[in-house]
Amino acid sequence: MIKSMTGFASLSQEDERGTVGLTIRSVNHRFLDLQIRLPSNLADLEPRIRAVLQKRLARGRIELSAWLHLRQGAAPQVELQEDFVRAVVAAVDIARANGYVTGELTPGDLLRLPQSMAIRDRGAETELLGSAVAPTIEVVLNGAIDQLDAMRTREGTHLAADLAARKDALGRLIGALAEAAEKGRVELESRLMERVKELLAAVPGDPNIIAQEIVRVAQRSDITEEVTRFRGHLAHWDALSGTDEPCGRKLDFLLQEMNREINTIGSKADGLEVSELIIETKAELERMREQVQNVE
Repeated sequence: MIKSMTGFASLSQEDERGTVGLTIRSVNHRFLDLQIRLPSNLADLEPRIRAVLQKRLARGRIELSAWLHLRQGAAPQVELQEDFVRAVVAAVDIARANGYVTGELTPGDLLRLPQSMAIRDRGAETELLGSAVAPTIEVVLNGAIDQLDAMRTREGTHLAADLAARKDALGRLIGALAEAAEKGRVELESRLMERVKELLAAVPGDPNIIAQEIVRVAQRSDITEEVTRFRGHLAHWDALSGTDEPCGRKLDFLLQEMNREINTIGSKADGLEVSELIIETKAELERMREQVQNVE
């Protein structure tokens, strides 16, 4: 099936924890090239995301970005450093007993001492929460891939129509080439016969041997095999593009084979009309090859 490699999808979903979402962009590439960007609280999900992408997509450069917005951020954890505070209180009591300070030690006094409190971020809990939303992420991922696939399929429909029209043009061109080559072969044989008659008038020779050699030379320009193989490639094109499997790389290879047959025909066939048709056919093949670079 002909699908484009170009597409875009963006999808998000909410649950009791927050909102998860992702964006997928796809462009042309010879192989499947995955570029995945995840926040730290989703980093452990990359292998699962990569596996889903590899299962559902065959070709293209895929850029995926995901995010997780929690409904309520994890509050920092504050711990009293009791040993330090106990030492401070003891020191203040000694200072008060000796008349160096007056008054009681207040909470504000402790807050001015950074060693009295330990403030820790609950990042580990956030990481665990990211893992907990993994099923939601997978649902969103598959939904986004569905959107991407739908867009690539729509564009693929236009590509398929354009390529089918060009393939039909190739069928007409190869038919015209076969006729022109046969005409050129007959004209070559006729020219050789005329030239041999002129030579025989001056230098006697065996007409039968000469006639056989003329036929042999003319047969070298026969392109029946190449034309048959080319038409077989056109039929193979229909078989490849009609399946549900990705076919871009196979179609690209098929076009290379067609181009090889045309080069052989160009080197064997004779006649001005043949040369013009060869140029036109090669140009059409090149246009098709450019289009096939967009097929998954």
